[in-house]
Amino acid sequence: MFLFSQKTHNVVMTAQPPPTPPNSEATASRSTPVRTVRLGKYDRDEAKRLFALMVEVFAEGGEKLSDAYVETVLERADFWAIAALAGSEIVGGLTAHTLPMTRTASSEIFIYDIAVRSDCQRRGIGRQLVAHLRKEGAALGIDDVFVPADNDDVHALDFYRALGGEAAPVTIFTFGRPT
Repeated sequence: MFLFSQKTHNVVMTAQPPPTPPNSEATASRSTPVRTVRLGKYDRDEAKRLFALMVEVFAEGGEKLSDAYVETVLERADFWAIAALAGSEIVGGLTAHTLPMTRTASSEIFIYDIAVRSDCQRRGIGRQLVAHLRKEGAALGIDDVFVPADNDDVHALDFYRALGGEAAPVTIFTFGRPT
């Protein structure tokens, strides 16, 4: 699990270039600029394309999501879907959830998935997506963002460290349907 704190981020980023601001341009290819946008309740079709891209990138099974389901998810203020677009083509994105805390009157953001199309990886798009989320979260008073990473996923671990994330020794347990 990696934690990104606004306070920690500011210290770490002095040694690294600043993150790309939301809605600014990074290059997906040499000729196509990439912008990031948070999807909202009127972006159902784009969200469905983003979710399908994530299934493809992770090579996991998925099911076709109904329009009503996607619209319901996008209407939630605590749900984040940020798409990276090269023109009108979705080349990556992330999903995250705002979690209210009970130890303080605050919230944290949990990044659930982040994916970039394989032919667009290693071009700053993932960094741009996380920067967009962190900047919008900070504007809402949310300073901490965290993301789990499998210990054997070296690329993800390197990516989160390069962004200034601090690894936390955590074991996550999952539970299936009760019997």
